[in-house]
Order: sequence, then C-alpha cells, then structure tokens
Amino acid sequence: MQMDALGWFVTAIAILLTGISKAGLGGALGGLAVPFMSMWIPPRDAVAVVLPILIVMDMVGIRVWRGKADRGDLRHLVPAALLGIGVGTLLFGVLSDRMVKLVLGLIALAFVADRLLRRRAEAAAPGERPRALPFAWLCGAGAGFTSTLAHAGGPPIMAYLLSRGLPKERFVATSVFFFTAINLAKLPFYLGIGLFSRDTLLMSAMLLPLVPVGVWLGLHLLRRIPERPFFLFATWALALSGGKLLWDGLAG
Repeated sequence: MQMDALGWFVTAIAILLTGISKAGLGGALGGLAVPFMSMWIPPRDAVAVVLPILIVMDMVGIRVWRGKADRGDLRHLVPAALLGIGVGTLLFGVLSDRMVKLVLGLIALAFVADRLLRRRAEAAAPGERPRALPFAWLCGAGAGFTSTLAHAGGPPIMAYLLSRGLPKERFVATSVFFFTAINLAKLPFYLGIGLFSRDTLLMSAMLLPLVPVGVWLGLHLLRRIPERPFFLFATWALALSGGKLLWDGLAG
C-alpha cells in the first residue's frame, strides 16, 4: 500500500478538514478523506485507515460537547444507524473494488448535490421543529450505511438535524455524539470482515498527529471564518474526487 507525495499531501488536507468539520461544523465534511485516499489506495484500505482516526477525533469531540446533545434524537437515530451498518457491512463483503469505487463516487457526488439543495432549508425560517420519527429512522439508517462504506454519513444525518431547526451548539453536539456511537459500532464489523492490516494501522498512526490540529482549528475557526467559503471550497473539491472515482469505477 503506497502513496506518492501528492497522495500524502491531499490525504493530510482531507484529514485536517475532517477534524475541523467534526469539531466545529457537525461532521459536514466527514466524507472527504476516503474518496481522496481512494484515488491512491484501494477503497477498503482507505476506510480501514480512516476509522481509527475518526474514533480518536470523536473521543476529543465528546469531551468538548458533553451534555449538549439532544438525547431524544439520538435515541431514534442510533438504533436505525446500527441497522444501516449491518447492511453496509454485508455489501462491503461482496462488492468488488470497482463497485466500491462506483458507490463512493456516487456518495461523494450525492454530498455535493445535498450541499447545493440544502440552501433552501438553511434559508427557511429559524426555530426548532418536532421530530418526524420515520424521517429520523430513514436518515439514521442511511447514515449508518454510507458511513460503513465511506465514513460519509454526514449528508443523511445533517438533513435530519437541519429539518429539526436545532440551535447551532445542539446541532453540532448531537452530530458528534451520533458519530461517536456509530464509529465505535463499526469497529467489530470491520474486524469481522478483515479490513484492518499492519499497513492500514501504520498509516493511521502516521496520520494521527493531524487529529489535534484539525480539532483545534475546528473549535477556534468556527466563530471566525464564515461557513459559506469553507463549504464551497470543500464541496467542489469533493465533487472532483467523486467524479474521478466514478470515472475509475466505470472504466475499470
């Protein structure tokens, strides 16, 4: 499992953006790292490398946002996500690398579409709205499924939380605790299908020093940098990586 200098640089940027996002933006960009890394290494190796990094980020995040998450939403979202994780694991075990690249490319492009369409929801009148349980279960299961394949559970869960109209802090805190639960839940599934190897764990260890940097930036930049330029840059970068993966899958 090898990456050139450009691969390491792009991966490092993606990990930093993931840390910034998880700490300060509710995990909106959590799907960046795997599509970028999959341009250099097999998708299965990419998800195995990223999971330990995400778990460390989560451990930091729950300390920061302790006591601020919406427990009622978590009670509905997390069980549904476990079902999605199970389905995603079954598909991961039977899909070829080519098919996984196709799925990852589609997920990345779906993220882009989600960001563009979400402008309407963000422009809607503020105010907390009641839970729609079928929508919560659907988004929870969707987040578990896409998170298993690509650590890209952000779009479904953010679609649900945006529909709730939660205050910013509760929005971010609920997302952090949700992804802490499902990333830990994915660990035995990944072990069961043999995703981890000495090489993936070594690469995870080499990237771990970026975690505190990304989390620190997320916490400190949230109040200082407007969301729109940050999301615009990351969204179109993800669109490019998703398009490349989709092309590789179709041409493979």
